[in-house]
Amino acid sequence: MTAIKESSDELNPAVAVSATEIPAPKRRNAADYLALAMATCGVGYFPIAPGTLGSLVGVAIYLPLEHATRQLLANIPAFVLPLDTPVLAIKSLVILGLTLIGIWAASRVEARLRIKDPAIVVIDEVAGQMIALLSVPAFFPGWLPVLSAFLLFRAFDIWKPYPIRRLEALESGLGIMADDVVAGAYAFIVNCLLISLYVLLMK
Repeated sequence: MTAIKESSDELNPAVAVSATEIPAPKRRNAADYLALAMATCGVGYFPIAPGTLGSLVGVAIYLPLEHATRQLLANIPAFVLPLDTPVLAIKSLVILGLTLIGIWAASRVEARLRIKDPAIVVIDEVAGQMIALLSVPAFFPGWLPVLSAFLLFRAFDIWKPYPIRRLEALESGLGIMADDVVAGAYAFIVNCLLISLYVLLMK
């Protein structure tokens, strides 16, 4: 017996995997519905490009979080602690929490649906996109670095260079989340390099 391995990455086709790789489902309860809501982030059931929409959700969460955190911490004297330090710490904690929640939620949804890496699960794109956006500096005005972080993450998430594709083989929700976390890290590094190059050329 086989099950289908889906993907919210629209350019990666579904493939068949052994159904024994996916735990047998049990009776649904409130935790299952909560996991489904978290895993889909409100856009997972969209029929076209759910992974891209998940990335847009990541942008929609990250930018207000950045603004609200800076507003909240604006009264901290600079000589006590540079503002960028606690802002980065808070954003990193939010991303870590989202990733851990994603592992739990994706594992539960995968077990319920009996589908490996269900296409409706997009919380991995949300977390990965937010990691990529950590590269956007506060001093850089406009949408250009945000757009480049978005495009780079989508490119790495779809292309899946080493070792991203291998990480998909990790068990359950861990595999679902891990490849997007690394794709986000790749996008973070490349975007930092591009922004640094742009600043040097504009001097």
